Parts: sequence; structure tokens; C-alpha cells
Amino acid sequence: MKYITKYKSPNYNSRGKSKIKLIIIHYTALRSAKEAITYLCTKERKVSAHYLISQNGLIYNLVNEKFRAWHAGQSFWQDIVDVNSFSIGIELDYNPNAKNNKFSSKMISSLKKLILKLKNKYKINKKNILAHSDIAPFRKKDPGKYFPWKLLENEKIISNFQNITKNDTKIIEDWFYKYNIISKKRIIIFALSLIGYDTRQVYKNLKYYNMLITAYKSRYVTKLTYVNQETVYNNIIKHLFKNLLTKN
Repeated sequence: MKYITKYKSPNYNSRGKSKIKLIIIHYTALRSAKEAITYLCTKERKVSAHYLISQNGLIYNLVNEKFRAWHAGQSFWQDIVDVNSFSIGIELDYNPNAKNNKFSSKMISSLKKLILKLKNKYKINKKNILAHSDIAPFRKKDPGKYFPWKLLENEKIISNFQNITKNDTKIIEDWFYKYNIISKKRIIIFALSLIGYDTRQVYKNLKYYNMLITAYKSRYVTKLTYVNQETVYNNIIKHLFKNLLTKN
């Protein structure tokens, strides 16, 4: 796999002893790859990513993988609060409000190849290939509801939990009931916490709860035009069951 390495960001520091275990997918929200390179390589911006993929599929390596790029910001996943130290950040040349408002086939083809290479190199679990909105649901929306997660599912790059049966989900529900977790809202929050999401503020804050559900729906239930709590609940229970079974 060929990378363009002539552009380098000064915005990075040491990972320390942290092991790479997450891949975070972003979009730039800028008008072009050229503009994104300038932005990510400007010291004053204090932001960067390891990789940028252009609309025509070119992959720019802006920060060496051994270093801690500054892409995640304030974020959380599976009790990790310093996501930058444990992750590789990939920016996509995409802006929902500009001419580069499509996830081009060349871009996605390069992304899939890059993810597979990183996944194999660092033994990254399928369930740890994440959206920026997964790790920062109260701040971020990228890569957004139009990102083609299904293509990654179909090629088994990420997990697919839609084949989980009712008998499977009943096992999970029975466990919750055993421990007197009966309210569907409480089950949703608890399940999302087990999956990895930041639920620390959502129990008593309806605004944050709704933002968390919106972030989840934007990735996992985007194909449905109408989504009620029951649909979200069923998806999350399937998701949790699949996560408990997935080893890599």
C-alpha cells in the first residue's frame, strides 16, 4: 500500500506505553484534501490525524503511527479517557455541506485496505473500529449517517449483529431481569456502557441521553425512516450479545 508522505503534521506527542487498540474514523468537514492537509499540518491548530484519504483515494500519512496524533479530543471508549494514546485516527476528505459531500468509491476502497492493514498489524478487534461520534457522542457527528458502514460489514471488516435471534436476545434480557434491571431505558444505558459508550452523564440528564441515542442511531439504524425506542432497544440488545461473542 502506497502512502503520500511529503506532508507532515507537527501536532503529535508520545503514546507512552499505550498499546494501539482502536481505529477512529472522522470526516474533515473542510472543502478539499488540500485544505485539510493545510489545516492538519498547521501547528497553531493543535489537531492532526495519522491518515487523510482524499476523494480520489490517495492516502496521506501525516503522523507516524508510533506517535500520538491529536484527533479524538475529549472522548471516551471502554473506560479509556485518553483515546488518542490508544488509537489510529483516519480523516476522510468529506464535507456534508460542500462539493466533496460524497463518500466516493475510491475513498472507501482505500479506507477498507488501510483498515485491514492496521487491523492485522495491531490485532485490532472488529468492534474497536469506531466513528468519532461513538467516542464523543455529545460533541461530534462524524463520519455521519451517510457513511457506508454496511460495505465494511459485508466484507467482515466490522461486526454485523443483525443475524442475532430472539432466543439470543432473551438470554441478555433474562440476565438484566435477574439483577432487577427492568426499565428499557436503564437496560439501554447499561448495555451501551458495556459496549463501550460514555454513559456517565446520561442517567439523570435527558439531553445527554437523547444525544447518545442519536449518535448510536446515526451509525447502527440509519436505514430505517422511523425509529422508535423499541427499535433502538432491540438493536442495542443484539449489539451487546454480538459483542460478548466477538473475540477479534
